[in-house]
Amino acid sequence: MNALSFLVNTVFDLYLMVVIIRIWLQLARADFYNPFSQFVVKATHPIVAPMRRVLPAMGGFDTASVVLALLVVVAKFVVLSLIAGAAISIPTILLVSVVSVFKQAGVLLFWMLILRAILSWVSQGHNPIEMVMGQLTEPLLAPIRRILPPMGGLDLSLLVMMIILNFLNILLSQYVPFWANV
Repeated sequence: MNALSFLVNTVFDLYLMVVIIRIWLQLARADFYNPFSQFVVKATHPIVAPMRRVLPAMGGFDTASVVLALLVVVAKFVVLSLIAGAAISIPTILLVSVVSVFKQAGVLLFWMLILRAILSWVSQGHNPIEMVMGQLTEPLLAPIRRILPPMGGLDLSLLVMMIILNFLNILLSQYVPFWANV
Protein backbone atom coordinates (compact mmCIF):
# COMPACT_ATOMS: atom_id res chain seq x y z
CA MET A 1 0.00 0.00 0.00
CA ASN A 2 2.82 2.44 0.84
CA ALA A 3 4.64 1.67 -2.40
CA LEU A 4 1.50 2.33 -4.44
CA SER A 5 0.83 5.58 -2.56
CA PHE A 6 4.42 6.66 -3.16
CA LEU A 7 4.12 5.92 -6.88
CA VAL A 8 0.80 7.76 -7.24
CA ASN A 9 2.08 10.73 -5.24
CA THR A 10 5.29 10.94 -7.30
CA VAL A 11 3.58 10.72 -10.69
CA PHE A 12 0.97 13.36 -9.85
CA ASP A 13 3.55 15.68 -8.24
CA LEU A 14 5.88 15.46 -11.24
CA TYR A 15 3.06 16.31 -13.65
CA LEU A 16 1.92 19.12 -11.31
CA MET A 17 5.42 20.57 -11.46
CA VAL A 18 5.30 20.54 -15.26
CA VAL A 19 1.94 22.34 -15.20
CA ILE A 20 3.24 24.91 -12.70
CA ILE A 21 6.28 25.50 -14.90
CA ARG A 22 3.94 26.09 -17.86
CA ILE A 23 2.04 28.74 -15.89
CA TRP A 24 5.33 30.25 -14.73
CA LEU A 25 6.77 30.30 -18.27
CA GLN A 26 3.78 32.31 -19.44
CA LEU A 27 3.92 34.73 -16.51
CA ALA A 28 7.66 35.31 -16.97
CA ARG A 29 7.31 35.52 -20.77
CA ALA A 30 10.15 33.04 -21.09
CA ASP A 31 11.53 31.76 -24.38
CA PHE A 32 9.02 29.20 -25.66
CA TYR A 33 11.42 28.05 -28.40
CA ASN A 34 13.83 26.70 -25.79
CA PRO A 35 13.91 22.85 -25.85
CA PHE A 36 12.95 22.65 -22.18
CA SER A 37 10.01 25.01 -22.73
CA GLN A 38 8.94 22.94 -25.72
CA PHE A 39 8.94 19.82 -23.53
CA VAL A 40 6.72 21.55 -20.97
CA VAL A 41 4.31 22.78 -23.63
CA LYS A 42 4.12 19.38 -25.36
CA ALA A 43 3.57 17.57 -22.06
CA THR A 44 0.63 19.78 -21.11
CA HIS A 45 -0.85 20.78 -24.46
CA PRO A 46 -3.10 17.72 -25.00
CA ILE A 47 -5.05 18.61 -21.85
CA VAL A 48 -4.72 22.41 -21.84
CA ALA A 49 -5.79 22.94 -25.48
CA PRO A 50 -9.33 21.51 -25.09
CA MET A 51 -9.72 23.28 -21.75
CA ARG A 52 -8.90 26.64 -23.39
CA ARG A 53 -12.04 26.37 -25.51
CA VAL A 54 -14.09 26.38 -22.32
CA LEU A 55 -11.81 28.51 -20.12
CA PRO A 56 -10.35 31.41 -22.10
CA ALA A 57 -7.38 33.39 -20.82
CA MET A 58 -8.19 36.43 -18.71
CA GLY A 59 -5.87 39.37 -19.27
CA GLY A 60 -2.91 37.29 -20.35
CA PHE A 61 -3.41 34.86 -17.47
CA ASP A 62 -3.83 31.25 -18.63
CA THR A 63 -6.93 30.13 -16.75
CA ALA A 64 -6.92 26.65 -18.29
CA SER A 65 -3.44 25.86 -16.97
CA VAL A 66 -4.36 27.02 -13.46
CA VAL A 67 -7.51 24.90 -13.49
CA LEU A 68 -5.43 21.95 -14.78
CA ALA A 69 -3.03 22.37 -11.85
CA LEU A 70 -5.94 22.28 -9.42
CA LEU A 71 -7.48 19.27 -11.19
CA VAL A 72 -4.18 17.36 -11.02
CA VAL A 73 -4.04 17.88 -7.25
CA VAL A 74 -7.72 17.00 -6.81
CA ALA A 75 -7.19 13.80 -8.81
CA LYS A 76 -4.12 12.98 -6.73
CA PHE A 77 -5.99 13.31 -3.44
CA VAL A 78 -9.00 11.38 -4.72
CA VAL A 79 -6.79 8.50 -5.89
CA LEU A 80 -4.81 8.52 -2.63
CA SER A 81 -8.06 8.56 -0.63
CA LEU A 82 -9.39 5.62 -2.63
CA ILE A 83 -6.15 3.69 -2.09
CA ALA A 84 -6.26 4.36 1.65
CA GLY A 85 -9.99 3.65 1.84
CA ALA A 86 -10.61 7.05 3.42
CA ALA A 87 -13.75 9.11 3.04
CA ILE A 88 -13.67 11.82 0.38
CA SER A 89 -14.79 15.27 1.44
CA ILE A 90 -15.10 17.55 -1.59
CA PRO A 91 -14.69 20.88 0.29
CA THR A 92 -11.64 19.57 2.13
CA ILE A 93 -10.06 18.25 -1.07
CA LEU A 94 -10.67 21.58 -2.84
CA LEU A 95 -9.08 23.54 0.02
CA VAL A 96 -6.15 21.13 0.24
CA SER A 97 -5.72 21.35 -3.54
CA VAL A 98 -5.37 25.13 -3.55
CA VAL A 99 -2.91 24.99 -0.65
CA SER A 100 -0.99 22.17 -2.33
CA VAL A 101 -0.57 24.05 -5.62
CA PHE A 102 0.89 27.07 -3.82
CA LYS A 103 3.18 24.93 -1.69
CA GLN A 104 4.34 22.90 -4.68
CA ALA A 105 5.13 26.13 -6.55
CA GLY A 106 7.29 27.24 -3.61
CA VAL A 107 9.05 23.88 -3.45
CA LEU A 108 9.66 24.02 -7.19
CA LEU A 109 11.13 27.52 -6.89
CA PHE A 110 13.36 26.38 -4.03
CA TRP A 111 14.78 23.45 -6.03
CA MET A 112 15.22 25.60 -9.13
CA LEU A 113 17.29 28.02 -7.06
CA ILE A 114 19.42 25.18 -5.70
CA LEU A 115 19.91 23.75 -9.19
CA ARG A 116 20.70 27.19 -10.58
CA ALA A 117 23.34 27.73 -7.88
CA ILE A 118 24.96 24.36 -8.57
CA LEU A 119 24.92 24.94 -12.33
CA SER A 120 26.53 28.35 -11.86
CA TRP A 121 29.60 26.61 -10.45
CA VAL A 122 30.01 24.01 -13.20
CA SER A 123 28.24 25.27 -16.31
CA GLN A 124 29.27 27.79 -18.94
CA GLY A 125 25.75 29.22 -19.14
CA HIS A 126 24.86 27.78 -22.54
CA ASN A 127 22.58 25.01 -21.25
CA PRO A 128 18.93 25.45 -22.40
CA ILE A 129 17.57 24.40 -19.01
CA GLU A 130 19.84 26.89 -17.25
CA MET A 131 18.68 29.65 -19.58
CA VAL A 132 15.01 28.96 -18.81
CA MET A 133 15.70 28.74 -15.07
CA GLY A 134 17.37 32.13 -15.32
CA GLN A 135 14.36 33.60 -17.11
CA LEU A 136 12.01 32.15 -14.49
CA THR A 137 13.93 33.10 -11.35
CA GLU A 138 15.52 36.39 -12.39
CA PRO A 139 12.35 38.49 -11.80
CA LEU A 140 12.39 37.28 -8.18
CA LEU A 141 16.12 37.73 -7.65
CA ALA A 142 16.57 41.15 -9.31
CA PRO A 143 14.90 43.14 -6.49
CA ILE A 144 17.14 41.40 -3.94
CA ARG A 145 20.21 42.24 -6.02
CA ARG A 146 19.23 45.92 -6.04
CA ILE A 147 19.19 45.91 -2.23
CA LEU A 148 22.11 43.52 -1.67
CA PRO A 149 24.94 44.04 -4.17
CA PRO A 150 27.45 41.25 -4.96
CA MET A 151 29.99 40.86 -2.19
CA GLY A 152 33.45 39.79 -3.26
CA GLY A 153 32.13 38.42 -6.52
CA LEU A 154 29.52 36.28 -4.74
CA ASP A 155 25.85 36.67 -5.61
CA LEU A 156 23.99 36.20 -2.33
CA SER A 157 20.53 36.83 -3.81
CA LEU A 158 19.93 33.08 -4.23
CA LEU A 159 20.71 32.48 -0.57
CA VAL A 160 18.46 35.34 0.54
CA MET A 161 15.60 34.03 -1.62
CA MET A 162 16.00 30.51 -0.18
CA ILE A 163 15.91 31.94 3.35
CA ILE A 164 12.75 33.90 2.46
CA LEU A 165 11.12 30.75 1.03
CA ASN A 166 11.97 28.71 4.14
CA PHE A 167 10.68 31.50 6.38
CA LEU A 168 7.39 31.62 4.44
CA ASN A 169 7.08 27.83 4.58
CA ILE A 170 7.51 27.80 8.36
CA LEU A 171 5.19 30.79 8.81
CA LEU A 172 2.46 29.36 6.60
CA SER A 173 2.66 25.94 8.27
CA GLN A 174 1.67 27.68 11.52
CA TYR A 175 -1.29 29.64 10.16
CA VAL A 176 -2.64 27.93 7.04
CA PRO A 177 -4.63 24.71 7.50
CA PHE A 178 -3.10 21.64 5.82
CA TRP A 179 0.11 23.50 4.82
CA ALA A 180 2.43 21.19 6.74
CA ASN A 181 0.63 18.04 5.55
CA VAL A 182 0.55 18.53 1.78
